Amino acid sequence: MSPPMKLLVPFCAPWCAVAIFTITSGGVLHANPLALGDGEQMTFRVGWGVFIGAGEIKISAIESAHQNRPELKVTTTTTTRGFLKAFFPFEARSGAYFDPATGLLLRSEESSKSKRKETNQTLAFDYRNRTALYANQVEPRKNAELAVPPGHPMDLIMSLVQTRTWNLQPGEKQDALVIFDDDFYELTIYAEGYEDLKTPLGNFRTLVLVPRMEKTEPKGMFKRGSTVRVWISQDEQRLPVRFEVEFKFGSGVATLVDYQAPRPSPPAPAVPPAATAHADDADPCS
Repeated sequence: MSPPMKLLVPFCAPWCAVAIFTITSGGVLHANPLALGDGEQMTFRVGWGVFIGAGEIKISAIESAHQNRPELKVTTTTTTRGFLKAFFPFEARSGAYFDPATGLLLRSEESSKSKRKETNQTLAFDYRNRTALYANQVEPRKNAELAVPPGHPMDLIMSLVQTRTWNLQPGEKQDALVIFDDDFYELTIYAEGYEDLKTPLGNFRTLVLVPRMEKTEPKGMFKRGSTVRVWISQDEQRLPVRFEVEFKFGSGVATLVDYQAPRPSPPAPAVPPAATAHADDADPCS
């Protein structure tokens, strides 16, 4: 795989999921509040070395319905751009469907295409039985029913975006369970410290978060020595203003260049005033 392709794949891998959840007293599984709202959109410019505009990532969220149930659909598109696209064409699109009431991922779908490879796969979750059906349309031999450990699955980018809902302080950490294809990764995400960052959207005071694989034998990109970082702005919006993946041959950086806030929540319906009794309403015959 070419260096530019290795750059984009970690950002678009749709089967990387971070698992964090709670169970209510009634036994209902709930995830942390979703980090995206209806109508919210983020656009990232991906750079690699001297190629500042090597690619682009867009994340958008929109409310929808499936079988008369409300859902929040999060769509992520990843593509090479400019000069690199002519030599290393790559496009990926994933859709993740969440239950807005519980924050749980219900199902996801992904497809990608490059010069040498195509992918097309889906995941459907059954939290009552703690299983997930993995279907690979390109390589059906990989189809499987996966046992789902306790957690809240998300794709890679959403798992990084989701950290904006956390409240870690420098020196603190939080465990996460990650799944790549049909393999689980146990990560610990560390808050390394604050950093002032200049971006196309302005200057931000940020908190730098770094996931590490240290509870089990490193696998995948972590075994190859890659390091991932995310910078979360420390203002009211808590935007993920930068992602970075370091490889042995260089670094890929995704920088937030455009942001659209979620639509305002509709106002709550007015409650009619309670009926009150007045002396004039008394029974005249009493």
